[in-house]
Amino acid sequence: MPSYEDKVVLTCALTGVLADRKQCPGIPYTPVEIADEAKRAFDAGATVVHIHARNDDGSATFEPEVFQRIKDETRSRCPVILNFSTGALEEDTTLQERVIREVRPEIAALNMGSMNYGKFSKKRKDFVFDLVFQNPFPKIKRLLIAMNEAGVKPELECFDTGHTCSAEPFRQMGLLKGAEQFSFITNVLGGLPATVEALQLQKNLIPAEAQWEVIGISHPQWRMLGAALVLGGNIRCGLEDHFYLPNGEQAKSNGELCEVAARLTRDVGRELATVEEARQILSLPPL
Repeated sequence: MPSYEDKVVLTCALTGVLADRKQCPGIPYTPVEIADEAKRAFDAGATVVHIHARNDDGSATFEPEVFQRIKDETRSRCPVILNFSTGALEEDTTLQERVIREVRPEIAALNMGSMNYGKFSKKRKDFVFDLVFQNPFPKIKRLLIAMNEAGVKPELECFDTGHTCSAEPFRQMGLLKGAEQFSFITNVLGGLPATVEALQLQKNLIPAEAQWEVIGISHPQWRMLGAALVLGGNIRCGLEDHFYLPNGEQAKSNGELCEVAARLTRDVGRELATVEEARQILSLPPL
């Protein structure tokens, strides 16, 4: 494989499930809206889009039919790589497994451990929300088996170092087969802080040949993306993670956020990967 040391895979997380249009009018809900945002992200330099499905009213759904409509609408607009979420509070993975087996995105995000997941208001001195995000090992195993059988690549989402180290048993089971792809999420209460030191520690815990990206939640996002670019990683932006441009203005679309991420990539002396290059970097087959 050619050397892509200076190439960066830019992922855009289009919608998420926690925020709504009252908080940010640009968040897409319907398959058509999500696909339009995928095209805007692609045109701005993103080669992967991370997608949560929603009902038309904005509520979350894991119905395979909705994911299929999103896939079809996006494929009709651009060749961007599709990464579908499997993250849910419930331990029952039936619908997620159906999405993996029936819709078959190139990549599926896989949460690698349980955690307290919260947001604290310093002004109110209270939690805005507080929940336990349950991802026990049997749940992870079921999803990995489905991904392997469907030919879908897992993206290992790690909110803390314990999540990163939890990949090892699945390597020994043969469920992780090398060429791993990690995402290091920072600035979620209960997980990693948004610091360069935390990012370096995560990077040092994974195999040398693995790919990794940083996901910076809320206001530290842009400096965490800068840190990842300097450390040789890939990056993710998008309205799921942060609503605001570096100047403090709220983004009107995912494309605006990707334009900033693309410029940041060039400003540190690296280049955005094309879709074809991203497929090789992430060990994906041709479309």
